[in-house]
Amino acid sequence: MSKLLRHPWTTAATAVAGAGALALGYATLIERNAFTLRTQTMEVLAPGSATLRVLHISDLHMMPNQKLKQDWIRELDRLEPDLVINTGDNLAHPKAVPAVVQALGGLLARPGLFIFGSNDYFGPLPKNPLKYFDKNHKRVAGEPLPWKDLRAAFNERGWLDTTHNRRELRVGGVRISAAGVDDPHLKRDRYDTIAGPANPEADLRIALTHAPEPSILDKFAADGYDLALAGHTHGGQLCLPLYGALVTNCGIDRSRVKGPSRWGAHMRLHVSAGLGTSPYAPARFLCPPEATLLTLVPVKSDTVRTLETKGVSRFEAGVR
Repeated sequence: MSKLLRHPWTTAATAVAGAGALALGYATLIERNAFTLRTQTMEVLAPGSATLRVLHISDLHMMPNQKLKQDWIRELDRLEPDLVINTGDNLAHPKAVPAVVQALGGLLARPGLFIFGSNDYFGPLPKNPLKYFDKNHKRVAGEPLPWKDLRAAFNERGWLDTTHNRRELRVGGVRISAAGVDDPHLKRDRYDTIAGPANPEADLRIALTHAPEPSILDKFAADGYDLALAGHTHGGQLCLPLYGALVTNCGIDRSRVKGPSRWGAHMRLHVSAGLGTSPYAPARFLCPPEATLLTLVPVKSDTVRTLETKGVSRFEAGVR
């Protein structure tokens, strides 16, 4: 057919298909490997506390052959964080435990807290991407993964398993009380095992959950935790300009799909967009893989006064 006789719709369709191919190539070949360190300052500590640097990592979805990702993670130890928090989904292959341990490298020698996610327990499976738009879709588990080996490796190096456990530790002069639950995405959470007010004597009270489900976050907030950390969402993984994430893959709204936000009157929430993807959906668009260095600082006195005028007690505000 002569170009002069080609229908305008044919030309438009060709242009759209070409743009789609370019976007897919960028998302799969470039952005999903564009590992990014995000920095964030959050006011959550008791007044007078020393500043605390926390490295939040999540959703590695590690395959043994992902050398670029492993090398990038290994370099994070140069940040010299005071505390490392891992909110799960480390594995994507039954032979990935050594790769995860070697990638974390020196970070495992630093104080650390961890919980696991669904992809530590079960391998990934191919699925229809449209299922992510249905929060109640049936979940099918893949092959069992060696999560017990990973837990043993973390424990042997001193990291504390916070799954259905309360933990007390002192880091950089800051007294920390922490608690976590198993993955709500798999309905493995048993909040009753850690229920009750968080330690009021702590300078910082941290809550851990892989999936940031509102029902769990509400319970942590009611028990007086200052900061909740989660992963799971991948930041939406595929985002649109001026719109953001298409889905969160959990109960939180799209505005909280990654980064910091408030949950209730006093608790702060940080959701990591994570460092990986399922091997069956190896693409990210306008949502690069990330780790976050959180600089935790004391709550300002004017913030405390504002909360108290709203009827929030000093304990509820996270301030002694």
